[in-house]
Amino acid sequence: MKKLHIALLSLSVLLVVSCKKEEEKPKVIYDAANKSKASTKVDSAQVAIADLPIQMDGTDYLIHPVADLRVYERGTKSRYGSSSVIDLSFTISNYGEDEITGYLQNLKFQKIGSDSIRPLTDKPALIQTATFLRSVSNQLRKQVMVYTMYDVDTNRDGRLDASDIKSLYLSDISGANFTKVSADFQELIDWNLIESNNKLYFRTVEDTNKNGQFDKNDVLHYNFIDLSKAGWEVSTYMPI
Repeated sequence: MKKLHIALLSLSVLLVVSCKKEEEKPKVIYDAANKSKASTKVDSAQVAIADLPIQMDGTDYLIHPVADLRVYERGTKSRYGSSSVIDLSFTISNYGEDEITGYLQNLKFQKIGSDSIRPLTDKPALIQTATFLRSVSNQLRKQVMVYTMYDVDTNRDGRLDASDIKSLYLSDISGANFTKVSADFQELIDWNLIESNNKLYFRTVEDTNKNGQFDKNDVLHYNFIDLSKAGWEVSTYMPI
């Protein structure tokens, strides 16, 4: 009985250690960081589809969300050979309050009255949110989009997903001037638009100890962009 107890205890310890290692999977692998963009692969087995176009009120562009067809399997195969049930989801995005959400491979833009459709980017990407800054449009007559997305396979697992570093981008409502405004290899924490001064504030965290994780020992960066000025120059500020 004592030997059994020791064996069970050892097994428990191994499981805990194994789980801990799984949880501590790094977001960044630095020895290959400079090759991350080139190593991201496109899964040829996936089928790309587009949702019906979206028009932000007051703009002259249609936005077409593009992503992979979602396939869900429910149920299990029985010993008698009956197959499980396959569900297909043809909806890849959600839209509400001037924001498109989802896990999108791209957005494509089409001017009203034109047959031409142009992509936001020609590089691998996973777009989580695309937000139209309506108040900036009303006050400054500048129609700006803000994107949170994953653009580099920072953990070197061969795909872009939420395990990689999140970045912040801006573009015009046409998809032109698509610009990364967060620094490379800094994780976007959040962003906020202050309408009274038309400034876009955002925070990032830098893995200064290079352990591949973002923790309390790393450095937070506080940034803003004055959207009333020409160009999207990033400035830093120190609230603490």
